[in-house]
Amino acid sequence: MPCTWITSDLQLLLILTLFLVAECISAVMEDLVTSNNSLMQQMVKDNYSWASTITSSLARKQSTVTPPAEVNTSLSVPVGTKAVLSCPLVLCTSILLTTWEIVLRDKLPCFRAFRGDTNETKGRNCTDERITWASRLDENPALQIDPVAITHDGYYRCQMVTPNGNFHRGYHLQVLVPPEVTLVQTENGTAVCKAVAGKPAAQISWTPEGDCVTEQKHHWGNDTVTIQSTCYWEGRHVLNVSCSVSHLTGNKSLSMELDQDAKTSAPLRILRIVPPIFIILVIVGSIWLLKISGCRKLKKTEHTSVFEEDEMQPYASYTEKNNPLYDTTNRVKMSKVLQSEVDGMSLHTVYVPEV
Repeated sequence: MPCTWITSDLQLLLILTLFLVAECISAVMEDLVTSNNSLMQQMVKDNYSWASTITSSLARKQSTVTPPAEVNTSLSVPVGTKAVLSCPLVLCTSILLTTWEIVLRDKLPCFRAFRGDTNETKGRNCTDERITWASRLDENPALQIDPVAITHDGYYRCQMVTPNGNFHRGYHLQVLVPPEVTLVQTENGTAVCKAVAGKPAAQISWTPEGDCVTEQKHHWGNDTVTIQSTCYWEGRHVLNVSCSVSHLTGNKSLSMELDQDAKTSAPLRILRIVPPIFIILVIVGSIWLLKISGCRKLKKTEHTSVFEEDEMQPYASYTEKNNPLYDTTNRVKMSKVLQSEVDGMSLHTVYVPEV
């Protein structure tokens, strides 16, 4: 019996040992599968997964290193010129990774990256061909914009990954647009100075100073602004005026000689215009009246001549009938006719034979 008890205990111990070994092997296999899955996920990440890998590995090695704070700079560049945006200056160290993030208005963020150990460059959502790398990336991974357009307003951020830490620099880029300046005089004698489509808005001043009104008009499509200043010098003998426009792209001044006739008030100009118009109207009216009067006289004369002719015809007939001379002539004619008839009858009598 004792031997049987010992044998059963040994069998139970052996079973427990096998069970524990199987559990350990299962746990090890699960850990291996989990690590393999993590590795596969890490390998199928996008173009910038290796950047986070380098950063995380460096962070474990740099428990005592404090990275510098990010530096942001405001940069103003005239439109049509060339702009170069530099990354932070890093001395005596190797640059593992450089990335540029570009955020423009109404567009998806653009990313450009350069990996120093493999000399590999990548980009995403970057379609503007005017934005490129400035020079050799292993020496200076700067970004250049050539030429600068008004659509390049935005935020540009450079991040550099080194064994000593990460370095950042950001640029708030503002594109400057010079305004088009004009100076004219209106019909009422006021002077109008315009600074059209400037970015940012320009400032206008006058020499000499006068009674001026300034207006602004924003062009929301491109963030430009038009400034218009209207000035008047009433009651002062001002012959020449000057309009000065101040802008970040440069200052400009225009001068003009005022037309004194244009400064005349509207009532006086009307009084000057009315007399000539009145004289012209009088002359035209007189010619028209004379023409109408002449036509009426001509019609009256024709009517009178026709009336006199109609009245003279009965009188002429009466005169012929009652004139003694006309009567005598008629009698002579009648006598001749009767005499010829009598002679004819006598001739007929002669040739008739007697019975």
